[in-house]
Amino acid sequence: MRYFVAVAHDGQMTRAARRLQLAQPALSQAIARLESQVGVRLLDRTPRGVTVTPAGEAFLEKAQATLAAVDEVKATARSWAREQEGRLHAGFMAMTPPMMAGDLVSRFMTAHPEVTIEWRQLGYPTLDARAWLSDFDAALIWFAPSAHGLASQAIRTSPLVVTVAESHPLAARSELTVADVLDETFPGVVDWCDPVWLGYWGLDAYRGSPARRTDDGAITPEEVASIVAAGRAITTVPELVAVPYVHLGIKAIPLIDADPAVLMLVWPDGAATPLVAELVQTARALAEPDPSDAGASRA
Repeated sequence: MRYFVAVAHDGQMTRAARRLQLAQPALSQAIARLESQVGVRLLDRTPRGVTVTPAGEAFLEKAQATLAAVDEVKATARSWAREQEGRLHAGFMAMTPPMMAGDLVSRFMTAHPEVTIEWRQLGYPTLDARAWLSDFDAALIWFAPSAHGLASQAIRTSPLVVTVAESHPLAARSELTVADVLDETFPGVVDWCDPVWLGYWGLDAYRGSPARRTDDGAITPEEVASIVAAGRAITTVPELVAVPYVHLGIKAIPLIDADPAVLMLVWPDGAATPLVAELVQTARALAEPDPSDAGASRA
């Protein structure tokens, strides 16, 4: 079923095999066995790729729901197993968690010294929340993905900056507006990335349409940085994230009229263990104004 869903989404055996890390003949044989088992043709093969038959469309909907339920059951079981062992499996993107999340980690660990947080780097978010999170209990990401099934809590903000190569015509500017960069080219990212999340960094909401992008298909922030460093594109990032890329010959320029980026703690909606709930509560406390500060300002 997983192989069939991948082929149906990609429309090509070759591309699906590459994503699944399989040899194409093995994938073709697996699909043929599945069709034999269910007794109906699910895919039409053509020289240009594959198309899903009407029976395949009906099967695809059920297969996706079945796989999602299986993944959710497995991930929930593993999450509760880690809970009993005092472990949290947490994901992040772009930078190490303590640098991004301020006091979140230190406050949580002070309150729960017996807990171990195991951090792993995540790839770009997809429209399938569980496929992206895998069995992570929670994750840190700038701007919440649009996939259903995720709960989120804001932690902190960071001004947006535009990153450009030092040789780029915009590099001489000390500040930029959104209007200055809407017609620029942005790095191309893999086509399975959440389009709303990707569009945020391309300023799509300001433009009213997707940004013009290169044809690279980058799969990591480091690859995006390499495209920018080569002078082939620009992009926007939180100011906090831009700092490590200065040594690549990349300049970060303040984007003065854009809303700031928001760092989010996300986790599977409805599947929080007690430890995840404690982490969320810590994040919520960090995001809320300090009542003593409000009293001081009134005085």
